[in-house]
Amino acid sequence: MDDDKLSREISYALRHAPWKYSLELDEEGWASLEDLILALRITKRFGFITREDIQGMLDRSDKKRFEIKGKQIRALYGHSVHKKIRKEIATPPEFLYHGTTKDALASIFAEGLLPESRQYVHLSSDIEGAVAVGLRRDETPAVLRVRAREASEKDVYFYRGSEKTWLANHVPARYLEEIPGPFPGKNGENF
Repeated sequence: MDDDKLSREISYALRHAPWKYSLELDEEGWASLEDLILALRITKRFGFITREDIQGMLDRSDKKRFEIKGKQIRALYGHSVHKKIRKEIATPPEFLYHGTTKDALASIFAEGLLPESRQYVHLSSDIEGAVAVGLRRDETPAVLRVRAREASEKDVYFYRGSEKTWLANHVPARYLEEIPGPFPGKNGENF
């Protein structure tokens, strides 16, 4: 079983297009694990998928994207479905980080961090995670430090996405600052 392909398929099903898999998400994003397995079995790639295959993929992954509880499964973050997935407010660490393109900085410092096509703004608990996210869109990304604790004490709600991912509805620009590099790039070279 290819864990990466399975993770991508489940991400698509639980984050972006549950209706294509005949799944119903509740207000916290939970869906029936049995229904997901049945929907995956219809595809040629996952015709013999089992709960153990999915659990094994979760156990081997260093990125905690999903959670299984009893007979339910959900994506922890990254939703783009229209129905808002409810999250529990949590107290963030003093700083969180966000990787982005250098081209996006002007609008971010004008409008703050917005969720764009997602339901929440995604933030990393460490600089390395933010660099990795930024590298997806830019060979020399910008990294922003978010004064998360200060923001949470004023007017911003934060939610835990996973061990290394935090979420927010919006982060005003007044809580952001760019961190100067160098950062390690895709080939291990600094930028």
